[in-house]
Amino acid sequence: MHLHKEEHLRSSDFIRDMVIGMSDGLTVPFALAAGLSGAVQSNAVIITAGIAEIVAGSIAMGLGGYLAGRTELDHYQAELDREYAEVAHVPEKEKAEIKEIFAGYGLSPGIQQMIADELAKDKKQWVEFMMRYELGLEEPHPERARNSAVTIGLSYAVGGLIPLAGYIFTSAPSQGLLVSAILTILCLMIFGYFKSKVTGQPALAGALKVTLIGVAAATAAFLVAKAFGEVM
Repeated sequence: MHLHKEEHLRSSDFIRDMVIGMSDGLTVPFALAAGLSGAVQSNAVIITAGIAEIVAGSIAMGLGGYLAGRTELDHYQAELDREYAEVAHVPEKEKAEIKEIFAGYGLSPGIQQMIADELAKDKKQWVEFMMRYELGLEEPHPERARNSAVTIGLSYAVGGLIPLAGYIFTSAPSQGLLVSAILTILCLMIFGYFKSKVTGQPALAGALKVTLIGVAAATAAFLVAKAFGEVM
Protein backbone atom coordinates (compact mmCIF):
# COMPACT_ATOMS: atom_id res chain seq x y z
CA MET A 1 0.00 0.00 0.00
CA HIS A 2 1.37 3.38 -0.99
CA LEU A 3 1.35 5.94 1.79
CA HIS A 4 1.27 9.61 0.92
CA LYS A 5 4.07 11.42 2.69
CA GLU A 6 3.57 15.09 3.33
CA GLU A 7 6.62 17.28 3.62
CA HIS A 8 6.38 20.56 5.45
CA LEU A 9 9.06 22.96 6.57
CA ARG A 10 8.51 23.25 10.32
CA SER A 11 9.73 26.66 11.34
CA SER A 12 10.58 27.37 14.94
CA ASP A 13 11.12 30.50 16.97
CA PHE A 14 14.85 29.72 16.98
CA ILE A 15 15.08 29.45 13.19
CA ARG A 16 13.02 32.59 12.67
CA ASP A 17 15.14 34.61 15.11
CA MET A 18 18.36 33.28 13.62
CA VAL A 19 17.37 34.24 10.08
CA ILE A 20 16.18 37.70 11.16
CA GLY A 21 19.40 38.42 13.04
CA MET A 22 21.66 37.02 10.34
CA SER A 23 20.03 38.79 7.41
CA ASP A 24 20.04 42.16 9.21
CA GLY A 25 23.60 41.55 10.37
CA LEU A 26 24.66 41.05 6.79
CA THR A 27 22.89 44.14 5.47
CA VAL A 28 23.73 46.94 7.93
CA PRO A 29 27.48 46.35 8.44
CA PHE A 30 27.84 45.78 4.70
CA ALA A 31 26.25 49.17 3.98
CA LEU A 32 28.44 50.85 6.61
CA ALA A 33 31.64 49.28 5.30
CA ALA A 34 30.73 50.14 1.72
CA GLY A 35 30.02 53.73 2.69
CA LEU A 36 33.33 54.07 4.50
CA SER A 37 35.14 52.55 1.52
CA GLY A 38 34.17 55.61 -0.46
CA ALA A 39 35.45 58.01 2.20
CA VAL A 40 38.57 56.56 3.85
CA GLN A 41 41.80 54.96 2.66
CA SER A 42 42.41 52.58 5.56
CA ASN A 43 40.98 49.12 6.10
CA ALA A 44 41.76 49.43 9.81
CA VAL A 45 39.30 52.33 10.14
CA ILE A 46 36.58 50.36 8.36
CA ILE A 47 37.18 47.27 10.49
CA THR A 48 37.12 49.29 13.72
CA ALA A 49 33.92 51.09 12.75
CA GLY A 50 32.39 47.83 11.57
CA ILE A 51 33.12 46.03 14.84
CA ALA A 52 31.68 48.94 16.82
CA GLU A 53 28.53 48.81 14.72
CA ILE A 54 28.22 45.05 15.15
CA VAL A 55 28.45 45.35 18.94
CA ALA A 56 25.87 48.15 19.04
CA GLY A 57 23.64 46.44 16.50
CA SER A 58 23.75 43.11 18.32
CA ILE A 59 22.71 44.77 21.57
CA ALA A 60 19.93 46.75 19.90
CA MET A 61 18.60 43.77 17.94
CA GLY A 62 18.82 41.52 20.97
CA LEU A 63 16.95 44.04 23.09
CA GLY A 64 14.30 44.34 20.39
CA GLY A 65 13.92 40.56 20.35
CA TYR A 66 13.62 40.49 24.13
CA LEU A 67 10.96 43.20 24.21
CA ALA A 68 8.99 41.49 21.44
CA GLY A 69 9.13 38.17 23.28
CA ARG A 70 8.18 39.80 26.57
CA THR A 71 5.24 41.55 24.93
CA GLU A 72 4.06 38.25 23.46
CA LEU A 73 4.18 36.60 26.89
CA ASP A 74 2.43 39.50 28.61
CA HIS A 75 -0.30 39.59 25.96
CA TYR A 76 -0.94 35.86 26.27
CA GLN A 77 -1.13 36.05 30.07
CA ALA A 78 -3.53 39.01 29.95
CA GLU A 79 -5.84 37.17 27.56
CA LEU A 80 -5.58 33.99 29.64
CA ASP A 81 -6.62 35.86 32.80
CA ARG A 82 -9.51 37.42 30.89
CA GLU A 83 -10.72 34.03 29.63
CA TYR A 84 -10.62 32.53 33.14
CA ALA A 85 -12.69 35.48 34.38
CA GLU A 86 -15.21 35.06 31.56
CA VAL A 87 -15.74 31.32 32.05
CA ALA A 88 -16.25 32.02 35.75
CA HIS A 89 -18.69 34.95 35.41
CA VAL A 90 -20.38 34.50 32.02
CA PRO A 91 -20.17 30.75 31.29
CA GLU A 92 -23.25 30.68 29.07
CA LYS A 93 -21.78 33.35 26.83
CA GLU A 94 -18.56 31.34 26.55
CA LYS A 95 -20.54 28.19 25.72
CA ALA A 96 -22.34 30.13 23.01
CA GLU A 97 -18.97 31.09 21.54
CA ILE A 98 -17.93 27.41 21.50
CA LYS A 99 -21.11 26.54 19.64
CA GLU A 100 -20.43 29.34 17.12
CA ILE A 101 -17.01 27.87 16.42
CA PHE A 102 -18.39 24.43 15.67
CA ALA A 103 -21.35 25.83 13.78
CA GLY A 104 -18.79 27.11 11.31
CA TYR A 105 -17.77 23.50 10.69
CA GLY A 106 -21.36 22.52 9.91
CA LEU A 107 -22.07 20.55 13.11
CA SER A 108 -25.68 20.26 14.22
CA PRO A 109 -26.98 22.31 17.19
CA GLY A 110 -27.24 19.16 19.29
CA ILE A 111 -23.60 18.23 18.71
CA GLN A 112 -22.56 21.83 19.36
CA GLN A 113 -24.34 21.79 22.71
CA MET A 114 -22.83 18.44 23.67
CA ILE A 115 -19.30 19.59 22.90
CA ALA A 116 -19.82 22.86 24.81
CA ASP A 117 -21.13 21.00 27.86
CA GLU A 118 -18.25 18.51 27.80
CA LEU A 119 -15.61 21.23 27.53
CA ALA A 120 -17.22 23.18 30.37
CA LYS A 121 -16.60 20.27 32.76
CA ASP A 122 -12.86 21.06 32.83
CA LYS A 123 -12.16 24.75 33.28
CA LYS A 124 -8.49 24.48 32.28
CA GLN A 125 -9.25 22.63 29.04
CA TRP A 126 -12.16 25.00 28.41
CA VAL A 127 -9.94 28.07 28.69
CA GLU A 128 -7.16 26.50 26.59
CA PHE A 129 -9.71 25.72 23.87
CA MET A 130 -10.95 29.31 23.86
CA MET A 131 -7.41 30.67 23.75
CA ARG A 132 -6.51 28.54 20.76
CA TYR A 133 -9.68 28.44 18.70
CA GLU A 134 -11.42 31.69 19.61
CA LEU A 135 -8.40 33.97 19.98
CA GLY A 136 -5.89 32.03 17.87
CA LEU A 137 -3.21 32.21 20.57
CA GLU A 138 -0.63 29.56 21.41
CA GLU A 139 1.15 29.67 24.75
CA PRO A 140 4.67 31.08 24.21
CA HIS A 141 7.67 29.34 25.71
CA PRO A 142 8.33 30.81 29.18
CA GLU A 143 11.90 31.68 28.19
CA ARG A 144 10.92 33.01 24.79
CA ALA A 145 12.10 36.58 25.46
CA ARG A 146 15.55 35.57 26.69
CA ASN A 147 16.09 33.00 23.96
CA SER A 148 15.01 35.45 21.28
CA ALA A 149 17.39 38.12 22.54
CA VAL A 150 20.37 35.75 22.57
CA THR A 151 19.61 34.17 19.19
CA ILE A 152 19.00 37.43 17.34
CA GLY A 153 21.96 39.19 18.95
CA LEU A 154 24.45 36.40 18.22
CA SER A 155 23.11 35.85 14.70
CA TYR A 156 23.47 39.55 13.97
CA ALA A 157 27.10 39.44 15.15
CA VAL A 158 27.90 36.39 13.01
CA GLY A 159 26.23 37.93 9.97
CA GLY A 160 28.03 41.23 10.51
CA LEU A 161 31.46 39.62 10.51
CA ILE A 162 30.99 38.32 6.95
CA PRO A 163 31.15 41.73 5.20
CA LEU A 164 34.12 42.72 7.35
CA ALA A 165 36.06 39.62 6.32
CA GLY A 166 36.74 41.23 2.95
CA TYR A 167 38.60 44.08 4.66
CA ILE A 168 40.44 41.86 7.13
CA PHE A 169 42.11 39.82 4.39
CA THR A 170 42.89 42.65 1.94
CA SER A 171 45.12 45.70 2.12
CA ALA A 172 43.01 48.45 0.51
CA PRO A 173 39.35 49.54 0.85
CA SER A 174 38.71 49.05 -2.88
CA GLN A 175 39.90 45.43 -2.68
CA GLY A 176 38.02 44.89 0.57
CA LEU A 177 34.81 46.25 -0.91
CA LEU A 178 35.01 43.85 -3.86
CA VAL A 179 35.58 40.78 -1.67
CA SER A 180 33.01 41.98 0.85
CA ALA A 181 30.41 42.51 -1.86
CA ILE A 182 30.91 39.02 -3.30
CA LEU A 183 30.71 37.34 0.11
CA THR A 184 27.75 39.39 1.27
CA ILE A 185 25.70 39.01 -1.91
CA LEU A 186 26.16 35.23 -1.84
CA CYS A 187 25.15 35.08 1.82
CA LEU A 188 22.19 37.43 1.28
CA MET A 189 20.92 35.17 -1.48
CA ILE A 190 21.27 32.08 0.70
CA PHE A 191 19.62 33.62 3.75
CA GLY A 192 16.99 35.37 1.67
CA TYR A 193 16.07 31.99 0.21
CA PHE A 194 16.06 30.33 3.63
CA LYS A 195 14.08 33.16 5.21
CA SER A 196 11.43 32.93 2.50
CA LYS A 197 11.13 29.17 2.98
CA VAL A 198 10.64 29.63 6.71
CA THR A 199 7.96 32.28 6.27
CA GLY A 200 6.19 30.41 3.47
CA GLN A 201 6.99 32.96 0.75
CA PRO A 202 8.24 32.25 -2.80
CA ALA A 203 11.85 31.30 -2.14
CA LEU A 204 13.57 32.68 -5.26
CA ALA A 205 11.64 35.95 -5.17
CA GLY A 206 12.42 36.32 -1.49
CA ALA A 207 16.12 35.67 -2.05
CA LEU A 208 16.22 38.30 -4.80
CA LYS A 209 14.32 40.81 -2.66
CA VAL A 210 16.64 40.46 0.35
CA THR A 211 19.71 40.67 -1.90
CA LEU A 212 18.50 43.77 -3.74
CA ILE A 213 17.71 45.54 -0.45
CA GLY A 214 21.21 44.84 0.84
CA VAL A 215 22.88 45.93 -2.37
CA ALA A 216 20.74 49.09 -2.60
CA ALA A 217 21.57 50.07 0.98
CA ALA A 218 25.28 49.51 0.43
CA THR A 219 25.29 51.39 -2.88
CA ALA A 220 23.49 54.38 -1.37
CA ALA A 221 25.89 54.47 1.59
CA PHE A 222 28.90 54.24 -0.70
CA LEU A 223 27.74 57.06 -2.99
CA VAL A 224 26.77 59.38 -0.13
CA ALA A 225 30.05 58.83 1.70
CA LYS A 226 32.06 59.33 -1.50
CA ALA A 227 30.19 62.54 -2.31
CA PHE A 228 30.79 63.96 1.16
CA GLY A 229 34.41 62.89 1.01
CA GLU A 230 34.93 64.83 -2.22
CA VAL A 231 33.22 67.92 -0.79
CA MET A 232 35.21 67.82 2.43
